[in-house]
Amino acid sequence: MSTDAARNDAALLCVRALAFARNDEPVFGPLDFTLERGETLLVEGDNGSGKTTLLRVLTGTLAASAGEIRIAGHPATHDAFAGHMVFLGHQPGMKNDLSPCENLACLAGLFGTRDGADIDSALREVDLALYADTPLRLLSAGQKKRAALARLALLPGELWLLDEPYANLDRHGIGLVNALVAAHAARGGATLLTSHGAVRFADPHARHVRLALAA
Repeated sequence: MSTDAARNDAALLCVRALAFARNDEPVFGPLDFTLERGETLLVEGDNGSGKTTLLRVLTGTLAASAGEIRIAGHPATHDAFAGHMVFLGHQPGMKNDLSPCENLACLAGLFGTRDGADIDSALREVDLALYADTPLRLLSAGQKKRAALARLALLPGELWLLDEPYANLDRHGIGLVNALVAAHAARGGATLLTSHGAVRFADPHARHVRLALAA
C-alpha cells in the first residue's frame, strides 16, 4: 500500500496516552481514542473536567504534557490541521461589526468552501438567512451561535471539533446541530463534540468519552 493510501485509510484523529497538567496538577488523561471517518465522538464531563482544555490541546493551542496526536495519519502539526479540521469554540469567532454574510465571506476567503456549498445556502441551513446582512452585534446570543454554526455548512474540513455546540440554542437550534453532525458523518466526515448535557445529543450510535474532575 502506498503512503498516500495508508494515510487515507488512517483514522482522522488518533490519540494515544494524551495528558495535560497545569502547574504539575493533572487536568485530564492519559486518554486513548480514535475517530474514524463517519463517526461521532461525544466527550462528556462536568464543568471543570477539562473538556475545553482537551480541545485546545487537540487544535494545538495548548501543548500536551504527554502523549501523541495524529491527524489523518500525520503527526499533529499546523500543516496537518490545514484543510482537515474545523474548530468551533465557546465564542463565535466572528467580528461583531460585520454581518454573518460578511464574516463568512472572510472565512471563505481564508479557507475556501466545501464542494457544493456557498454562503447563502449555509445561512439557510442554520435558519439565519433573514439576518444575513445584520451586524453580529445586533443579534441575540442564539443567533450569533447559529452564525458560527454556519461555518460548518460552508468550510472544508473532514474533522470537526465542537466545544459545547448546544450552548445558547433552543430546541430547534439543538436539532440543527444534530442535523449538521449527521450530514457530516454521512459525507464521511467525523465530529468530536463536548457537552455537559449529553441528553441533548440525538445519535444513538455515537461513541462516548467521559472526563472526570481531577482528584
